[in-house]
Amino acid sequence: MHIDRCKTGKYERILLRDSYRENGKNRHHTILNLTDWPKKDLNALELALKHKHDLKKIAFGKNGMKLQQGMSVGAVYLLGEVARRLGIESALGVARDGKLAMWQVIARVIDQGSRLSAVRLAGHHAGEALLHLDAFNEDSLYSNLEWLCRNQIDIEDKLFRLRHSEKKPGLYLYDVTSSYFEGDKNELAAFGYNRDKKRGKKQIVIGLLCDEKGAPVSIEVFRGNTMDMKTVNSQVRKISERFDGAEITLVGDRGMIKRPQMTELNEKKFHYITAITKSQVEKLLKNGALQMELFDENVSEIITNAGERYVCRRNPFRACEIGENRKDKSERVECEVRKMNEHLATHPRSKSATAVKKVNSLIKRLKMGDWMNALVESGIVGVEVDCEKLEEASKLDGCYVLKTDLSHEMADKNVIHDRYKDLAFVEQAFRTSKTVELEIRPIYLRNGDRTKGHALVVMLAYQIVRELSRCWKSLDLTVEDGIKQLSSLCATDVIIDGKVSFCMVPDPRRMVKKLFDLAGVRPPEVVSSVEAKADTKAKLQNRRKNL
Repeated sequence: MHIDRCKTGKYERILLRDSYRENGKNRHHTILNLTDWPKKDLNALELALKHKHDLKKIAFGKNGMKLQQGMSVGAVYLLGEVARRLGIESALGVARDGKLAMWQVIARVIDQGSRLSAVRLAGHHAGEALLHLDAFNEDSLYSNLEWLCRNQIDIEDKLFRLRHSEKKPGLYLYDVTSSYFEGDKNELAAFGYNRDKKRGKKQIVIGLLCDEKGAPVSIEVFRGNTMDMKTVNSQVRKISERFDGAEITLVGDRGMIKRPQMTELNEKKFHYITAITKSQVEKLLKNGALQMELFDENVSEIITNAGERYVCRRNPFRACEIGENRKDKSERVECEVRKMNEHLATHPRSKSATAVKKVNSLIKRLKMGDWMNALVESGIVGVEVDCEKLEEASKLDGCYVLKTDLSHEMADKNVIHDRYKDLAFVEQAFRTSKTVELEIRPIYLRNGDRTKGHALVVMLAYQIVRELSRCWKSLDLTVEDGIKQLSSLCATDVIIDGKVSFCMVPDPRRMVKKLFDLAGVRPPEVVSSVEAKADTKAKLQNRRKNL
């Protein structure tokens, strides 16, 4: 069986024929007319017939089919499918900006970094092929951040409607964090209370609003000097105007919801659950509104004469932790005292008053000045501990008080306590977004709108990480490790006539297949062949010339 070609002028006749001998002569039998067949199908059939006696030549022949390693497809394909399942792709849209935003979200999960690194990442991950993206560079992604900022409300609202179409949440969790800058040119950067303990660094404040299950519904960026309580008003407006909230309970950390915020919540007919500060607890104990007997490992509550409802508890593990911390601080002071006495003994001209001043400075810095004081006796530095004040300072170790306006019919004391503890969902989101998988910092941006777009990308990426963490909870690996495993699955480019015809995806090894199965995603078998077009404007070669 062979292919017979005959060309006359511009016309070419192509037949599939079989040859045989009859009466000592060669005869031909036409099986099929292939003249109108597509060229790629005709080439494939001709190649197979040509090497039917030795199929290895198809792969290794001079003009045959060749195989070469293609781009990584495992991670980007699975993340794309999970994003579609969560409604992220639908919320972003399928226009070019939506696809660019989708790539920024996926790139943030695979490998954190700047927009420049996200472009380079597209050079070895098949994002362009799987997302059907045209060529782009870092400027395209910077502009896309501004598009995300302009469309953030629509994107968040679409996601909210997709996930809560049947039932609206009755409770929201809200907390804030900060992220510092190495530079000082960002439009939103300002000096404020730095949770990262980076003195002298400007920062931004980030507020995250989550539903009752801990899924983020909105993120907002504020100037770095914005006080926590000043960020609550905009969250109340979001819930009432955008998320159709009615009979809502807002859960916020201590210092977040104070009297003005409580008044605004009451005007919206909303409720609140928050914690009060240590100084407020001490004031209530002093005026007799609370008693130390209320603080136990079991939850207890009291309603004051003013009608305010307080839920009290002592956490024994936290109390032990604070006691150990206080002990470590005391040992640090004692070590400093020994150091000062050794110095005084070997340096006769040194003054003991200076040594005492240094020790007291350390005591003040460790916040133990209420019950500890350094002094000198017979030229030797020592410390004095006021046992009564120490007992007074440690009596509230592990104790906390929650405040709410919810009635007993709406929620008992244990429900209130559990809902407040759900703020751990928001803390987990911040921990993942800032220091673990997503690394919202360092922020390589100066423009305020781009900074807000960057925060939205991180929030959307966290939703994917959160889903994968749920899917892979039975495995002894982190989401970051799982993504690295998936990235090892590469396509195989099939080259025919010197061109990539298509890209096959080999069967994944057992661990990678398990990651796909647990995530509820079927690995691809074939992906379209698209040459990587993403390229950076900033070239490393130009930077290396200056080295």
